[in-house]
Amino acid sequence: MALKKTTEIEKNLYEIEFDVDKETFEAAIEKVYRKEVKKINVPGFRKGKAPRSMIERMYGKGVFYEDAINEIIPDAYEAAIKESGLDVVSRPEFDIVTIDDNGVVLKAKFYVKPEVSIDGYKGIEVEKTVKEVTDEDVTAEIDRARQRASRVIDVTDRPVQDGDIANIDYEGFCDGVAFEGGKAERYDLTIGSGSFIPGFEEQIIGHASGESFDITVTFPEQYHSDELAGKEAIFKITLNSIKFNQLPELDDEFVKDVSEFDTVDEYVADVKAKLEKKNEQDADRLVENQLLDKLVELLVADIPAPMFEAEAENILREYDNNFRMQGLDLNTYCQYTGQTLDDLRQQFMPSAEKRVKTRLALEKIVELEGITATEEEIEAEYANLASAYGLEIEKVKTFVDAEAIRLDLCVKKAVDFVKTNAVIKA
Repeated sequence: MALKKTTEIEKNLYEIEFDVDKETFEAAIEKVYRKEVKKINVPGFRKGKAPRSMIERMYGKGVFYEDAINEIIPDAYEAAIKESGLDVVSRPEFDIVTIDDNGVVLKAKFYVKPEVSIDGYKGIEVEKTVKEVTDEDVTAEIDRARQRASRVIDVTDRPVQDGDIANIDYEGFCDGVAFEGGKAERYDLTIGSGSFIPGFEEQIIGHASGESFDITVTFPEQYHSDELAGKEAIFKITLNSIKFNQLPELDDEFVKDVSEFDTVDEYVADVKAKLEKKNEQDADRLVENQLLDKLVELLVADIPAPMFEAEAENILREYDNNFRMQGLDLNTYCQYTGQTLDDLRQQFMPSAEKRVKTRLALEKIVELEGITATEEEIEAEYANLASAYGLEIEKVKTFVDAEAIRLDLCVKKAVDFVKTNAVIKA
């Protein structure tokens, strides 16, 4: 296997020509024959026992060529690319130049990573604004902790109030006809949550357990169902029961239950300190985002479209993985939203373009500033990955390339470099 010729067709689009020697191609044909012969019937031979020469005489000498070429292409292409020194960023398109007793000559066409330049990445001016933690912020955070520690209490001596949990049966009618998706039984609705259309929850307030009644609402003009948008509907309601979340008192006993502190004062001080730390981290992230946005503006590069398309595909896979962790998948999501996978790809394209440009800018800074990663840092990152995935380090090394880890570490250092050299105004 050897590289024969490299041709630049247009900017960032290359074609290479490479060959596969006779012995390698012959070995691939023999391998395919041994796999496929079990499926082939030849008169005069038991199934799977026909000689290769007989099959080639019946079906043509090239009967196994296509599968043999598919067998050899990955290794041959990888070797040719390595020899060429090109940095490929798209899937190759293959063509057969010649195929005969001397072997195979192939062509592959693909896009390569573009040359980029970037100036002015030192001394970028950005603003950092840290949000002040107010007493209201602290109270809201503590209330969320109280909510998590709350217990549900049945209500039997009063009607529904704002904030209660009303268990209801309901069915909706539009022009006297029940509509799809407008019916449920034993549904727990938190009054005031805003989870139903405007006016629905408010009309349940004041009713008692066991009551049946009608409410009238108007669907919003911009409703997801065109058949219901802007229309008036009547819902028949049965109020089965009422409950409410009883929050624990904010006292020392509560503090001991939910934290490592003994007093309310200590707990409140800790909540405030954590909120201040979070606000500081949020401000740092905004600073970093401003810096990265500026790097994208400073980048000069003629970037091939396949790089953006590949990154959009990566984002699509990330979304699919996230949905699967929640028991869903992209196809189900598309059915719910009426979108296609191509619609999602187009939605993700701006994010994909920003990711690609940001990465190219940072990689160029790595090159310009001679940023490196030590072997110790690479090993530490392997250890982090092993811990995250619950695997042995040596196992992680079999599927995560050290060079990819090195580059990722260098890119992170480039971000830190840009931060350190930025002018951050408070």
